[in-house]
Amino acid sequence: MERRFFKMLLLLPFGAVCAVLFGQFTPDELARREAQEELLRTAEIVRYEQLGKGVTRPFKLFLKKGDRESAAVWKDPSGSPLGVLEGWRYEIAAYRLDMLIGMNMVPPAVERDFQGRPGALILWAESKYSLEDLFDHRIRIPDSAQDHTQKMNWLTRAWDSLIANEDRTQQNILYTEDWRMVLIDHSRSFRSTREFTEKLMFGKRGLKMTQQGNPFLFKRLPRWFLEKASALSFESVKAAVGEYLTDKEIRAVLARRDLLLEEVGEMVREQGEASVLY
Repeated sequence: MERRFFKMLLLLPFGAVCAVLFGQFTPDELARREAQEELLRTAEIVRYEQLGKGVTRPFKLFLKKGDRESAAVWKDPSGSPLGVLEGWRYEIAAYRLDMLIGMNMVPPAVERDFQGRPGALILWAESKYSLEDLFDHRIRIPDSAQDHTQKMNWLTRAWDSLIANEDRTQQNILYTEDWRMVLIDHSRSFRSTREFTEKLMFGKRGLKMTQQGNPFLFKRLPRWFLEKASALSFESVKAAVGEYLTDKEIRAVLARRDLLLEEVGEMVREQGEASVLY
């Protein structure tokens, strides 16, 4: 019912344009995605260092191929070594699903062996601040970027609800110098147990609440995101993520998609389309 509602509500040409306009990576960065993936897979590792932040203790790798140089993060969590399910494959699945939807907020990630172990190699996200920096150093987002960054916060909640990311922290929301948002660290995503298919991570009935017991809402969302989410099918997600998600995990994504559309549909009926969608 909700999917039919959104198919009538959302206009294809508008959604296609907005997917480009609101993406966090620039057109030039998007045009270099294939080259960036190839660099991650094949470049020489000239040096590396272990990063102190993060419970999974990732490595920062410095890469070089010809005259091209870059940095990347390599991580290989698997299973529940710290009592919480982690999976390096989810980093790659998140990147591929981000591309399928057209969010363009998750850096390129590929599979690559390091020190004899398979893991995810993720392009180093160039940024000026993390959300943690803004709070710790009382950095104010300029007035000209307030509306955009608030919308991206709500979109991030919808994205994390779709993929059941239970570990979104202030450290893994990044801002570029011109206040575009980049999202990193998705190794605790794609939950598929009943808890994560009957409720969203955020929203009116979400699993996450403020300290005061209030929900984290996604008050306004772009039409193109809901259009893309509505169009997801088992086959399209499977084709995008390949072996990096199980069939059960893919079906869980689709179950959450239905919950997301249902909640946004309720918001539209209660508040009006113009108040919820842009």
